[in-house]
Amino acid sequence: MTNRFIDKLSGFGALSQPDVDVLAAATSRPRKVAARTDLIREGDRPGPVFVMLEGWACRYKILPSGTRQVLAYLMPGDSCDLHVGLLDEMDHGIQTITPSVVATIDRPQMDMILDNHRAVAKAIYLAQLVDEGTMRAWITSMGRRSSIERVAHLMCELYLRARNIGLTSDSQFALPLSQLMLADSLGMTPVHLNRVLKELRLSGTMLLKRGSLVITDPAKLIQIAGFDENYLHRRLRNAA
Repeated sequence: MTNRFIDKLSGFGALSQPDVDVLAAATSRPRKVAARTDLIREGDRPGPVFVMLEGWACRYKILPSGTRQVLAYLMPGDSCDLHVGLLDEMDHGIQTITPSVVATIDRPQMDMILDNHRAVAKAIYLAQLVDEGTMRAWITSMGRRSSIERVAHLMCELYLRARNIGLTSDSQFALPLSQLMLADSLGMTPVHLNRVLKELRLSGTMLLKRGSLVITDPAKLIQIAGFDENYLHRRLRNAA
C-alpha cells in the first residue's frame, strides 16, 4: 500500500531506505476519521503532527460573527503543524472534509526523526516552504485578484496539486468541496461564486460539477488566472 506522505517527501529529495523505514514506522498506526471532524480546534493545546494519508482536510477560523474563513486545503500526503508545539494554543482549527485516514506523530518522535534523518528534515522544511508560498498566493488573490481571477487561480492550484499526487484523470479530478466551502476560502458569498462559476463555464474553460472539476481549456484558464505555478514547484502546462 502506497504511503503518500513518503511519496511527497521523496519528491523533494532522495530518501535512503532508513529514511523511508522511519517514516513508515511513524505513520504505521493511522486512524480513520469521519468527514467534518475537528482534528484540533482553535484554542486547544497543540498536539502531535497530523499526516493526511487519505482524504481532504482544511485549516479554518471562525469569526465572532460566526462566519468561517478557510485558510488552506490539506490533501493526501500533506502534514501540518511541525512547529506549532512551540505555541501555547492553536490559533486556528483543522477539520476533515471527507472521510480520512490520519496518522499522528508525537513531538518527541518527530524531533528524533528530524535530528537523525537530515534528508527527511530537509524535505519537510521544503514542503513547509511550499505551504508558505501557497499562503502568500492566497493572500495575493484576496487582495489584488478580481473575482474571476481568484476562482480560476484556486482551480489551477487544486488541479495541479491533485495531479502531482495522482488524483487526476486527464483534465478531470474529484473535488470534494461544496460551493459554500469554496466561497469560504475565496472570501465570496455562495451567490457571487455561483455567478463566477457560470461565467467560467460559459467561457469554455472549466466545469464544476457536483464532486468533480473538469478543466476544458487549461491554457485559457491559466490566462484568466494569471497563474504562475512557481510557488508549487511543479508545472501545470506540462499537463495541458
